[in-house]
Amino acid sequence: MSESPVRTNTKERTQNNETTEVGEKTDEQLDVCPECGGSVAMDAEHGETVCNDCGLVIEEDSIDRGPEWRAFDSAERDRKSRVGAPTTNMMHDKGLSTNIGWQNKDAYGRSLSSEQRQKMQRLRTWNERFRTRDSKERNLKQALGEIDRMASALGLPQNVRETASVIYRRALDEDLLPGRSIEGVATAALYASARMARNPRSLDEMSVVSRVDEMELTRTYRYIVRELSLEIQPADPEQYLPRFVSDLDLTDETERRARELIERARRAGLLSGKSPVGLAAAAVYAAGLLTNDTVTQSQVGDVASISEVTIRNRYKEILEADTVTA
Repeated sequence: MSESPVRTNTKERTQNNETTEVGEKTDEQLDVCPECGGSVAMDAEHGETVCNDCGLVIEEDSIDRGPEWRAFDSAERDRKSRVGAPTTNMMHDKGLSTNIGWQNKDAYGRSLSSEQRQKMQRLRTWNERFRTRDSKERNLKQALGEIDRMASALGLPQNVRETASVIYRRALDEDLLPGRSIEGVATAALYASARMARNPRSLDEMSVVSRVDEMELTRTYRYIVRELSLEIQPADPEQYLPRFVSDLDLTDETERRARELIERARRAGLLSGKSPVGLAAAAVYAAGLLTNDTVTQSQVGDVASISEVTIRNRYKEILEADTVTA
């Protein structure tokens, strides 16, 4: 029967006049064993970091950051938990205030009496008044609500909403709002956030869900990017492809072919000065024809919010570039 690896303590290592102190290792160095270079695992039960190959105890007496209680199912975990939801930049008070639900029911699901309903309504009213102490907080609350509404309509993920909230807070702190509407700055922040997260939306799509027109959005967006020194790369047509292909219910082969078309158009210098949305839509249409994945120009135009004329023009240019660089 083979013997298990010997568990060697770091204190014993230092007594053997080793030249390297384990306590001075950085987080990157602790990913591998300093003795044999093997993989490292955390033993939560003993509070130790141990090498899986040689058994060396690299670190001991680790801090247990979990709760002091144990739970064996989700119901028991919820009952014992003493914390609420995590803080978020998407709420003007970062989610630290009390929120009174709109349902007129108690904790057991029973309906409240008429007297209790009136009391809860008064509490909700005063709670809303206390949550926004001044005009700045009311402004922020309205703007973050707009960002959340537009992001939901556009299907943008949580990280884009969080980044947009941070951008709006920076604009508010640096006093960039005077002379501009709350909706305009909120829309510009969301548009910038989507582009920074490489999940862009076109100006036409933003204008549909926003309460400001495209001209005001463009003007406010440029102002916010300039004043806040945001680093935003030019939009890439390939960033639009997954969404267009998904909305049109096309195959993965069509998406792969569309990426090839855009790459060849890039090598031919066709992307310079052209709308990335139009190029992406034309590439999807051309790829659909090449892979026998039936899709019409009208369908692609509706998904991409561009005209069929733009698709036809870009479609011809993309096929020409594909023929030249093939």
